[in-house]
Amino acid sequence: MKYSLLTLAAAATLVIAAPACSDKVQSNPFLEEYTNEYEIPPFDKILPEHYMPALKAGIEQHNAEIEAICNNAEAPTFENTVLALDNSGATIAKVALVFGALEESNSSDEMVKIAEEFHPMLSAHQDEVSMNGKLFERIRVVYDNREGLERDQQMLTEKYYKDFVNNGALLDAEGQADLKELNTKLTGLYLTFNNNLLKATNEFYVLVEDTTRLAGLPANVVSVAAEEAAARGHQGKWAFTVHAPCRLPVLQYAQDRELRREIYQGYTSLATSGEYNNYPVIDTILHVRAQKAALLGFDCYGAYQTNKVMAHTVEAAENLLMQIWKPAVARVKEEVAEMQALANRRGDNITIEPWDYYFYSELVRQDKYALDENELRGYFQVDSVRKGIFTMAERLYGVKFTEMPNATKYFDEVVVYDVTDIETGEHVAVYMTDYFSRPSKRQGAWMSVFKESWVNADGTPSRPIVFNVGNFTRPVGDTPALLSIDEVETMFHEFGHGLHGMLTTARYKGISGTSVDRDFVELPSQIHEHWAFTPELLSAYAHHYKTGEVIPQALVDKVLAAANHGQGFATTELCGAALLDLQYGKLNPEGSVDVAAFEKQVADQLGMPAELTFRYRSTYFKHIFGSDEYSCGYYTYLWAEVLDADGFELFQEKGIFDPATAKSFKENILQPGGGEDPMTLFVRFRGHEPSVDALLRGRGLIK
Repeated sequence: MKYSLLTLAAAATLVIAAPACSDKVQSNPFLEEYTNEYEIPPFDKILPEHYMPALKAGIEQHNAEIEAICNNAEAPTFENTVLALDNSGATIAKVALVFGALEESNSSDEMVKIAEEFHPMLSAHQDEVSMNGKLFERIRVVYDNREGLERDQQMLTEKYYKDFVNNGALLDAEGQADLKELNTKLTGLYLTFNNNLLKATNEFYVLVEDTTRLAGLPANVVSVAAEEAAARGHQGKWAFTVHAPCRLPVLQYAQDRELRREIYQGYTSLATSGEYNNYPVIDTILHVRAQKAALLGFDCYGAYQTNKVMAHTVEAAENLLMQIWKPAVARVKEEVAEMQALANRRGDNITIEPWDYYFYSELVRQDKYALDENELRGYFQVDSVRKGIFTMAERLYGVKFTEMPNATKYFDEVVVYDVTDIETGEHVAVYMTDYFSRPSKRQGAWMSVFKESWVNADGTPSRPIVFNVGNFTRPVGDTPALLSIDEVETMFHEFGHGLHGMLTTARYKGISGTSVDRDFVELPSQIHEHWAFTPELLSAYAHHYKTGEVIPQALVDKVLAAANHGQGFATTELCGAALLDLQYGKLNPEGSVDVAAFEKQVADQLGMPAELTFRYRSTYFKHIFGSDEYSCGYYTYLWAEVLDADGFELFQEKGIFDPATAKSFKENILQPGGGEDPMTLFVRFRGHEPSVDALLRGRGLIK
């Protein structure tokens, strides 16, 4: 869960006493100073009953801070208004960051129940702050006189001003009341969408009783399926779920075509019917969003969302995507032709369907490049890959990671590290990893923080606590967790976000780390994926889990040769989902929206190949319907890839561990946060504005 600037402003440099409350609340860990090293939340002391009292106390504290800013008799300045706001809300930040993290990664029925009260209350408070007329007038004075400020102060001021305007500060009292009501509705709808999706995902499985149906599947996947079946009361059988560590290997390796079809259709029909049907939820979200956009003076919700990022308009985002869509679809036709030809040679007597794509794509890869991903997995044990990301960070940015075995953690599988500067020995950040799938964790992989970074008034730094979450296959018996190529890239991707959060030196929390434009935030994550399969780094971390043998150069050569295999499929499903997202953003529905029909209409208009679909169908498109975070912004993955592909070409020219290039990337991209215009930062690093051609070259879609 991503929270707004207005509710998660930086922790105050002065500790303000919490309001008087009961003995139970007084013992609340959120309302006390964290006394452990580096102020890690005391997870061992935090109980579910602590969240709501802490949130209420934090809101009361924050209200007093806001009132003090508004009633300041001095003329508005950056320090007494914008910075004071940035430094407010410490208790809210503490409780909201922990609750949001655990709700996503270690949920329970009790957490779900708390969320029903927690999020509406937090949303309502955010509305109260963002619609405070006296506070906005002070911010506007600073904004109107911002030219005399330092650049990062200007950026923070502009960000707050725009946040307030986009959150209804210019509306009259009636309009603000309407906006509060719409925001409350959306908060509840997002909760319903996410709960439906989590429950639908956890409930679906395909039960297999005949061992012949297991042909082709990796042994670890079969073992996990056996454990899953036993847990569901089917001892001696195999239960295959649609969680990625199970779903993707089934689609890629299962020789049983019917099993592939059942898994594919189970996944692509998640939350489409019955008790957990998300169609009516999406319909209502679309109507409420359109009303919100109109109230704020925008033509559509997409215009409201894109006005605050690098693209600025839906049309600009669409223009970028269509430059990618056309060559990607052309490549899909070539890929399908190759797969169909191979199926024909095998005498399979089938026509390629969506549930065949992964399977026959893998066969084509083996046929063309003699590359078997099961052979590769042995070299990518999860701890080895973790060593790889740490080695990359050490060689590029001069930081090292030392495990803190006694640190408090929110789940026993979490691993905590002290990140330090190799040259000076100074503490840089706390970093946590939580890599394995479990029913209490939502699907996907992500990075977030338990504590932001900022610089105190006396010049001393307050360093961040960053964590990465994944959903990788668990160890089974004596076999450790072995990762696929996609999972290796995912670990590097999320670690890139982590580096953005860990290495920031921005002075103000509101613009530190990943607090940047949505279409810039994916640059640090995506560019670091490139290092995963570079020969220089592979030799340092890709060692076989049984023998310790370094991955053979011949196998590395196969990986590199096959690097762009299947990019037509990967690019088309991603680009298609981004375009679908933008089409939803342009809707101003009057009557009920037939979500399934609309999705099909968009696919038909785009010319979506019949052999695949959007990366996420609407009912499980959590990025855009589970919150506002990526709504009308899923395109940013490709927008950022334009930047990262162009940027990595500089590393290729100079050397992937070239000290000067790494130093420039660190200083111009990772450290500033949102303290400078993102395009200015990119040009300062790269020397020119980016071109989409670098992305197309990187994905092998053009020469």
